Amino acid sequence: MEPDLFSRPDKSEAPPNPEASHWQERAAWLKAELNRHSHAYYVLDSPTIPDAEYDKMFRELVALEQAHPDLITSDSPTQRVGGKPLPQFEAVRHAVPMLSLNNAFDDEEVAGFDRRVREGLQAAGEVEYSTELKFDGLAISVRYEDGVLVQAATRGDGMTGENVTPNIRTVRAMPLRLHTKHPPKVLEVRGEVLMFKSDFARLNDRQREGGQKEFANPRNAAAGSLRQLDSRITAQRALRFFAYGIGALEGAEMPASHSGLLDWYATLGLPVCSERAVVMGATGLLEFFTSIGVKRKALPYDIDGVVYKVNGIEQQRTLGFVSRAPRFALAHKFPAEEAMTVLQGIDVQVGRTGAITPVARLAPVFVGGVTVTNATLHNEDEVHRKDIRIGDTVIVRRAGDVIPEVVSYVPELRPAHTLAFVMPSACPVCDSPIVRPEDEAIARCSGGWVKCPAQRKGGLLHFVSRRAMDIEGFGEQLIDQLVDKHIITTAADLYKLGFRALAELDRMAEKSAQNVLNALEKSKSTTLARFIYALGIRHVGEATAKELARHFGNLDALLAASEEQLLEVADIGPVVARSIIAFLSDPMNRELIEQLRATGVHWSEGTGSVSEAKPFQGKTFVLTGTLPTLTRDEAAARIEAAGGKVAGSVSKKTNYVVAGEEAGSKLAKAQELGITIIDEAGLLQLLEHE
Repeated sequence: MEPDLFSRPDKSEAPPNPEASHWQERAAWLKAELNRHSHAYYVLDSPTIPDAEYDKMFRELVALEQAHPDLITSDSPTQRVGGKPLPQFEAVRHAVPMLSLNNAFDDEEVAGFDRRVREGLQAAGEVEYSTELKFDGLAISVRYEDGVLVQAATRGDGMTGENVTPNIRTVRAMPLRLHTKHPPKVLEVRGEVLMFKSDFARLNDRQREGGQKEFANPRNAAAGSLRQLDSRITAQRALRFFAYGIGALEGAEMPASHSGLLDWYATLGLPVCSERAVVMGATGLLEFFTSIGVKRKALPYDIDGVVYKVNGIEQQRTLGFVSRAPRFALAHKFPAEEAMTVLQGIDVQVGRTGAITPVARLAPVFVGGVTVTNATLHNEDEVHRKDIRIGDTVIVRRAGDVIPEVVSYVPELRPAHTLAFVMPSACPVCDSPIVRPEDEAIARCSGGWVKCPAQRKGGLLHFVSRRAMDIEGFGEQLIDQLVDKHIITTAADLYKLGFRALAELDRMAEKSAQNVLNALEKSKSTTLARFIYALGIRHVGEATAKELARHFGNLDALLAASEEQLLEVADIGPVVARSIIAFLSDPMNRELIEQLRATGVHWSEGTGSVSEAKPFQGKTFVLTGTLPTLTRDEAAARIEAAGGKVAGSVSKKTNYVVAGEEAGSKLAKAQELGITIIDEAGLLQLLEHE
């Protein structure tokens, strides 16, 4: 009998004995349980069992399938891990075309859409609409036959897409089998593959620490991940999915409304976004648009607008289509974050690690709410790949606080005489040779921080930054003055600054100088993780610095570590290990570390034992709201120093929620789940008594 993947297996009956001969029954039970727990974790954001228990069940299923290959089915959780690389993508003809939507950019266009809908339906009163988000991801069509996922294809040109079935199987939120005993014969689910902002940040951290190219934005990361020929790479990327439409349907009755369709999808185990509503008339549409605009920055994913659809399915059929777009739907887009302008020149910037970044000098253009005159071109290869030349008309993109980037040039507007970019051979700041290792995409100034003021300034700005030593009062202008006037050379010199030297600098006064000195004194008490991160070791980001501090316990143990010992640290591979060894074996870097210690920079150190017990070991905290005396970073640092983990969201795995003033949805979820809630005083008491 087919396992019920929607409801939990009956606990009144003991699961089949793994030692018995009924391997098929045991495997079916394991698949049902694992799929149920995955749905709870990845779709409902409400874990039902510890990770260790899930892993134990998963390993048992793997062992069963290895011993009995006939048990392997396409809906097995073991089939999500990715297979061997494909030579190329197969073309897939969509059974029902994936059409585009017409766009609106202002209230008048929305009112016009509503008027045309009422006229087309000959409606006397207001029309009911289903409203939802317009995700900034990649459109996909996923086909289920008899409830089992059999094919997934990109939108392509709307008629034909690319077969990405092995890759879509790796998306944990995507059910491999629909959660129902009576699935339709055929169901084509239309939706969006995307990457959440937090997952995107973690992916770029890994890319950066591994010496690999970073992604420009979550959409590019999601699209690039889904279109990997090697699905094992896709499996390592945290892709998500939201269903929002339908293609072919056979063997089931179509719901009467679009909102009803999405509700049905949710019962089938398909992820559906909760940010949706049913509204009446143009007024309801615009109110939804305004409310989402307020929430937009706080959403965990990128959107570029909202979508309006006539809610009644029969009404949709009555309205039909025009050209390649439905008459019953409209995309209402937020103000443009892309604009065209002229590329007037390309300069190069020198980063703190010597990285040479081409920078576009643009004719001023208003995009994403600000006037942009500079934009990144990433690296030399990107400039040549996009064939961007000086004199081109280019498209510039800006999203939120992301650095503006040049997306492409406009071919039909290219003038007759443009200039191709040529990477300079010498650093524009210190005249040292620019070199590019064979296995890297980035060219670098070879001068190092000793010879190159740009690297020195970048390194010092990193050292004083909030997530490093957190020294208030040090902005770019102050660092520039201190370096240009040869007052400081290394980070250790910061702690030797005198009152008079600071007070005499431009835009400084006695009060400002004293504030800077106070901030320097306060920063001397830090954590080992912050200190490691502040050193600016190439490929060592915040997460890696924390793992190094947690693993080695004290700085001397890290300084004495071999490459083999570094490879024992979580998430550290050969590239990062060699980078750490190279940095710590440099006599000048060793001298810098000793000088910093000599100035009084200190932290609490362990014994250097990896297994050293800590009071908060294994406990997860979530911080929400504003605490009376501690910043979130300070509270997180104290929790992590005690061995605890600070998570960004509340789940059943959370042990404590530390709530301050104006605590929001995290507090409400903690109350709902019955998680212990404490205030700052409670946290300090725990730290004192643990």
